[in-house]
Amino acid sequence: MKSSSTKIRSYKIYKAKAKLKKPIADATHTLHEISFLVLRLQLENGVTGESYLLSFQYSPLAILGALHDTLPSVIGFEAYETGKVNEQLKHHSEYFGEGGINKWAAAAINIAMWDAWARTVEQPVWKLWGVHRNKCEIYGSGGWLSYTIDELIEEVTDYKERGFKAVKIKVGSPNWKTDAERLKLVRDAVGNKLNVMMDANQGMKLPDAIQLVQKAKELNIYWFEEPLHHQNFEGYKTLKEQTGVSLAMGEREYDTFPLVELIKRNAIDIWQPDLLRIGGVEAWRESAALANSHHLPVLPHYYKDYDVPLVCSVPNGVGVESFDWIDPLIDKPMQIKDGYAFPHEENGWGFTFLDEHLEEIK
Repeated sequence: MKSSSTKIRSYKIYKAKAKLKKPIADATHTLHEISFLVLRLQLENGVTGESYLLSFQYSPLAILGALHDTLPSVIGFEAYETGKVNEQLKHHSEYFGEGGINKWAAAAINIAMWDAWARTVEQPVWKLWGVHRNKCEIYGSGGWLSYTIDELIEEVTDYKERGFKAVKIKVGSPNWKTDAERLKLVRDAVGNKLNVMMDANQGMKLPDAIQLVQKAKELNIYWFEEPLHHQNFEGYKTLKEQTGVSLAMGEREYDTFPLVELIKRNAIDIWQPDLLRIGGVEAWRESAALANSHHLPVLPHYYKDYDVPLVCSVPNGVGVESFDWIDPLIDKPMQIKDGYAFPHEENGWGFTFLDEHLEEIK
């Protein structure tokens, strides 16, 4: 007889890789691989909940160690006991710190538990949280500094041809004038109807950022993401006061303290939480509520297959970021049409990594 218990019985960890023809680079990183860790939690009732995190080539033993350290402690919890598990893992990681790599591990567990519980009750996750919209805007991301001009123009025009209404490209070159030239070529390629945004990945100094913004105003650049170090709160205040540029931040944060500090200084216009760094579903939604209380929109970082359902569940969710990296690796890529993304109607998060792309890690 099949068990009806929703307790977590076991787990497995896998690695998956997306194809990468050559390394890509932004202002602060060079990426040699696009890789993911995939976690599967097996319940006693036979249901499996899944999550993944974007790992690139960074600290593979450290993140695996964090997962192996934390996962045994969640065996026996009910799939719906996400709050209890969050508290358990906070206690578990207090000595070495709740932020950083321990937060990633806790978030991966949290996301997989939500998947398992929603699959058990046979509902899409977003219908469990309360629905504010059934679709959300999506923008095409990329524009790596390592791209040739031809590669850059090919990518942004491809996004336009696929119906995207906005694109974001990397800035933070050694000379800000190079960034301005690239932005001009992108604007010429996509026309004036598409929004164009820029992202420096914390790679600029304040004087250069000010100069770039002044030039970017001529090109009607929509907003500027992470121009400075993410903890340079006074620098963001100065940049905002001197240029009036719309500032987007949040992907590097493990809690909402930086959001509070930026709000105090009127130095943020768009909150961009990263689901894995912030700690999972509850923490993401709490940060969105804090942003909403200050009339700030939420436009999260990277994880579109998780972020679309989340954005559809909060009043101030305005859009998501799109990379295509996991699309060939999963069974049901997200539907994107005319610049909008639609949450999955299938149970749970609505997608699963295909077994043929997974390598189990013991």
